[in-house]
Amino acid sequence: MVETLLRSAVALALAALLSGCAQKASLEPAQQSGVNPPLPSPKDFLMPPMQVPTGVGWQPGQSPTVAAGLHIERIATGLMHPRQLLSLSNGDVLVVESNGPGQEHVTTPKQWIAGKVKANSGKGAKGGNRITLLRPTGAPGEWQKHLLIDHLHSPFGVQLIGDSLYVANTDAILRYPFHVGDTVITAPGVEFADLPDTVNHHWTKSLLASPDGRKLYVGVGSNSNAGENGLEVEYRRAAVLEVDVATGGSRIYASGLRNPTGLGWNPQTGQLWAIVNERDEIGADLVPDYMTSVRPGGFYGWPYSYFGRHVDARVVPQRPDLVARAIVPDYALGSHVAALGLLFSDTNALPAAYHGGAFVSEHGSWDRSPLSGYQVVFVPFRDGKATGTPVTLVSGFYSRDEKQLYGAPVGLAQAPDGSVLVADDVGNIVWRVTAQH
Repeated sequence: MVETLLRSAVALALAALLSGCAQKASLEPAQQSGVNPPLPSPKDFLMPPMQVPTGVGWQPGQSPTVAAGLHIERIATGLMHPRQLLSLSNGDVLVVESNGPGQEHVTTPKQWIAGKVKANSGKGAKGGNRITLLRPTGAPGEWQKHLLIDHLHSPFGVQLIGDSLYVANTDAILRYPFHVGDTVITAPGVEFADLPDTVNHHWTKSLLASPDGRKLYVGVGSNSNAGENGLEVEYRRAAVLEVDVATGGSRIYASGLRNPTGLGWNPQTGQLWAIVNERDEIGADLVPDYMTSVRPGGFYGWPYSYFGRHVDARVVPQRPDLVARAIVPDYALGSHVAALGLLFSDTNALPAAYHGGAFVSEHGSWDRSPLSGYQVVFVPFRDGKATGTPVTLVSGFYSRDEKQLYGAPVGLAQAPDGSVLVADDVGNIVWRVTAQH
């Protein structure tokens, strides 16, 4: 059985390499950004084309490239897969160090190959299962590291409401007593609300508190690419959940969002927004990841359709009734960019061109050639709506020949001084972006 599986895996790997040569993307990610992206016809593959650079990390003195007028520096190194950031009022920064729990079973040669290809990038490195607190010393680029919480279970989202710190493990939200200024939490976490925890194909649970502190919103990804594992394992998944802080009770706030990896409040409208990773394996130019306002009770198509009413023929059974009411996302970010961090910012310490919009970190593609994502972009907003083309803020995360990967951006935060912070889970670094002086 094992020998047969390996033979099949080798054959599929060769097919993937051959198909990769012939299936280059025809559209640039910027061409597929905005409110009405071009969507070519879907393709069907025995094995989807894959291209992932080898993770090598950053050399001393090496750093990402920033747009003109900006400066970037390291504020923390030697972390264990930093994923999310939370900036506190006193200038401290919480860093969630984590990776997936490894619960998903490998049942096909295709899964095995894809897993090996992705792991080669460094994105599959062991996570710290902890939260580290960074504190500025006052000297340029010097921050102290403090171990705040340890022994977590694939944490991702973190939010502070009053004197309670909420941490979204992959299986539950935990609550810890915490006061701004603390550098360690010794009290055990109390389980506050359970979260969907079967299979965990998408394990991250993004977290956002309402402005009044009465609700928590949780982004829960799907348990499959497009429903191939059966819809019974998708219960309360591909959704944003709303959790009542007073009781811990929850409900589905919006659904059909394949993998809502980041949540934020649009300061111009007060609306909840999400960034969403869309489905794979139907072409290098399908399907654009996106950012969108999230309507209460809204359905956004997954798995039956994408970008509104574009039907995914792979899904069985079909649901034309749900497709008919699928909401078109507000703004496409480009296919396979893998958006993982969202930060709205009306004002900050960067030049005025980066005010009044949203920063988005793009973790980068694995099934597209040439590569897409691997950058932090700024999306301007006007009258509460995303507009124009994404502007590259931070790039240079991979080599020019696309063979080596130095880093990959994930979580974003804005420090009290207005600088923008970027978690890099391949480089194991937190970067700080400011205006050039």
